[in-house]
Amino acid sequence: MALKDLLVHIDDSAQSAARLESAIELATAHEAHLTGLYAMAEPHIPGYIRAAIPEEVMVRQKVAADDTASAAEARFNDAVARAGVSGEWRRVHGSPLQALSLHARYADVAVVGQRDPDGGDVPADPELPDRLVLSLGRPVLVVPKIGSYPVVGERVMVAWDASRLATRAVADAMPFLVRAKRVSVMAVNPEGGPDGHGEIPGADIGLHLARHGVKAEAEHIVADDMDVGAMLLSRAADEGIDLMIMGAYGHARWREIVLGGVTRHMLRHMTMPVLMSH
Repeated sequence: MALKDLLVHIDDSAQSAARLESAIELATAHEAHLTGLYAMAEPHIPGYIRAAIPEEVMVRQKVAADDTASAAEARFNDAVARAGVSGEWRRVHGSPLQALSLHARYADVAVVGQRDPDGGDVPADPELPDRLVLSLGRPVLVVPKIGSYPVVGERVMVAWDASRLATRAVADAMPFLVRAKRVSVMAVNPEGGPDGHGEIPGADIGLHLARHGVKAEAEHIVADDMDVGAMLLSRAADEGIDLMIMGAYGHARWREIVLGGVTRHMLRHMTMPVLMSH
């Protein structure tokens, strides 16, 4: 499968510009169409409070919201025009999660941002990106809340645990993997047995990737005294990785929230874009 249809979530946060930059780079590299999605969530105002707000105040708020959306549209259109990318703008009403869950089903990858509780004037949506990853049925590229990432996918690390979700993530990420200059398949604390990694951790998935023309290096680490997510991020930093690929929420989401987990750690502490599949 080739990447031919990408969707990027655009909002009014400072992070949105870096997210768009990464999406445009991917669209350029893969000669893909890029859709910018801007969701205008209606503020929830109880009726008794709404009745006390003068109508002219509500009108000014609507005008200001429309002006902000129009400015975001202008920035998107200018950016895709300068890059020579095929693009389109979609402005919809509703929550970002609902809008993304609908529109991104018709894209190969959805590009969204890491949740930023300290994002300034734009409140963080507590359901993004977690719920989107779980519900979409498409791979989701999560871009960190800090920094810019103009190059995504030259040096790739696959977080491999031989699970169904990791297998799905590798299949979803194949368009990235075949274009990458370097691919590392990393297994942390690999386990044997029929449902495990086999005699040589990473060897089987490395052979599968090789048959697709991907030259991958299989590595494994045994570190019982360190969190798996922290170990993956540490090794990725050491190797200059610019894209992490992983399956998301191998356990029930409530269990990961209560007990922690690799997905939750990555969503909180990512230092490079992460492609997640569920």
